[in-house]
Amino acid sequence: MHVKQDSRLTSSELAVIWSSYLNNSLSECIIQYYLTHVEDPDVKSVLELALKIAEKGFRGSKELLEKDNQPMPVGFTKADVNTSAPRLFSDAFYLYYLENMSKVGLSVYGVALSISSNSKVRKFLNQAIQDTIKLYNNTADVLFSKGLFVKPPYVSTSDTVDFIGNKSYLSGLFHSDHRPLNVIEIAHIHANVQSNMVGVTLLGGFAQAAESKSVRDCCSQGKEIAKKHAHIFAGLLTESDLPVSMPWDMEVTDSTVAPFSDKLIMFHITLIIASSISNYATASAASLRLDIASVYVRLSAENAKYAKNSVDTMIKNNWLEQPPQVTNHKKLAKV
Repeated sequence: MHVKQDSRLTSSELAVIWSSYLNNSLSECIIQYYLTHVEDPDVKSVLELALKIAEKGFRGSKELLEKDNQPMPVGFTKADVNTSAPRLFSDAFYLYYLENMSKVGLSVYGVALSISSNSKVRKFLNQAIQDTIKLYNNTADVLFSKGLFVKPPYVSTSDTVDFIGNKSYLSGLFHSDHRPLNVIEIAHIHANVQSNMVGVTLLGGFAQAAESKSVRDCCSQGKEIAKKHAHIFAGLLTESDLPVSMPWDMEVTDSTVAPFSDKLIMFHITLIIASSISNYATASAASLRLDIASVYVRLSAENAKYAKNSVDTMIKNNWLEQPPQVTNHKKLAKV
């Protein structure tokens, strides 16, 4: 049976494709710079795959926007990257960066697919998910081969199935004698330790290489927030006598030459914050210990305040590109 497809993009689809255009243009700039300095051939092969995926995603989103007669976003171009700038990060960091960003991509593309109806958009997103899965697996394989993959802790569990029979399992906010963490809570805490440590290194590099003082200060603030959050999450693990595994060999060099424009750096910061707030919300909902859920809420508020400061900086410098917006009919009626 032939199903007629609406050729226009819905508001949700337009949001997805518009965001994809900007994010993939940013990824192209980032990875092109990484490829300039990578030394390990295994790491290089993964970066080359990541660049091909970003270029494919950029072309696909551009084509969908053109077919919908949408104005093309500015995004990020060669003017936003200086590939001749000295090395800023280690090869190991490139792997951790790709691992973290591919996790973000899987989450974003998965949600985007669930809110899309247009067959061409769904085909685009399905391919993006498959490509991102391949990137994650290839990156994980290289991390494993070099002894760099950071595993969550192993735990001893009960050999019987049980049900929660007492509300004390929730360990209210005012109880000091908490039960040990369950494996769902451990999974989220471990993931948030890892993502924050990647953020510490990324923002640390940006902080010493950004061109303007306001952007350097913003990066330094973000680095300290990420370091603080990683420490808090690590403390939740050690409280339950669990080891804390950290990414290592994520070196930042002594270069102070900017590889990226301040506009790109600030946009990247907003992506990191958005991902962090999303991760914390998911983790909070999955945590049955109320004290842990409250930690995620408190740290999300701190991230939101940092996001506001970052957006203010972007607006002040005319760096924040406005998403497609509904026509203001009230304003037009007064013309």
